[in-house]
Amino acid sequence: MRIDAFELEVLPGLEELCAQEAAEKLGSQLAVTGLRRGAVSVEPTVDADALCTLRTANAVYAVVTALVPRPKSLLGHQHWTRIVSACREIVRSDPAFRTLGIDAAGAQSSVMQRIKSELAESLGLVATDEKGDLLIRIRPVHEGNGWQVLIRLTPRPRATRSWRIHNYEGALNACVAAAMIRLVRPTSADRVLNLCCGSGTLMVELGQVYAVQQCMGVDINTHALSLASAHLAAAQITAYSLSTGDGTALPLPSGSMSVIMADLPFGQLVGSHAENLVLYPALMDEAARVAKIGARFVLITHEKRLIQHIVRDHPVWKPVQTLEINQNGLHPLIVVLERR
Repeated sequence: MRIDAFELEVLPGLEELCAQEAAEKLGSQLAVTGLRRGAVSVEPTVDADALCTLRTANAVYAVVTALVPRPKSLLGHQHWTRIVSACREIVRSDPAFRTLGIDAAGAQSSVMQRIKSELAESLGLVATDEKGDLLIRIRPVHEGNGWQVLIRLTPRPRATRSWRIHNYEGALNACVAAAMIRLVRPTSADRVLNLCCGSGTLMVELGQVYAVQQCMGVDINTHALSLASAHLAAAQITAYSLSTGDGTALPLPSGSMSVIMADLPFGQLVGSHAENLVLYPALMDEAARVAKIGARFVLITHEKRLIQHIVRDHPVWKPVQTLEINQNGLHPLIVVLERR
């Protein structure tokens, strides 16, 4: 594939974690050439299939750069041949590519519409005003003159997991879940508790990557638990258990868990700020009770001031790392703690 780079699209705030995962997967940190808000640049010579297995990247793109003054010049023979060739190689890799869409400033302009229609005709795809299976992004070069054509390598974003067979409003983004789990690095010896497990995103992401044999998900919402059960089954994860219950009064012995994960209610789609003022301290205390000394606890919340206040004054939980991300206009905080 004659391209100039690969680009990993990530949620802002997860760039370094995604770069670390890419370096581990590709076997060399030299493969990662740069980080920018929401993006990680990678050498064009790396294994594209390996890039498409990264769990913290929302999407993977091949990048073709053309030093031309305006998008219309992309239709010139030299640049057009490279663009079509790269697209054709990607389309051949998966029969699920059927439609083609363009994501660009001025996507409805005559020039962009012509690029879309001619590219679709060259590839035997159906042009659409939606994003399409083959998504093409066209943008100016970030530094310097010219334009870049980004071609998504998969028919759907990497964040769209095949195991998610049910939509659940407010469900945790799978790439965020993968990043959270990387921050606590579970091992086969760990006993894991997923508080407020919802529809099971953290549990599935854990089970698909890490050799953890014992994981228990707890939630008070029986509908969410039924979806979690379906998602675990779709991911062929059978060893994990689900329990309906109150996270502030767990049916677990003290000091029994070595890793705790939680997608705490943001107080918007689920719960309210007034409820969280009571719930959060009780959850943190109960998590401290069931955690072993040295246990790791990773959580995500949009109640940033509340969680920071609780953690600052908590006698048991020691803050290790905080990470703010940008997710669809929300800016939740990922917090990593260790039991003193």
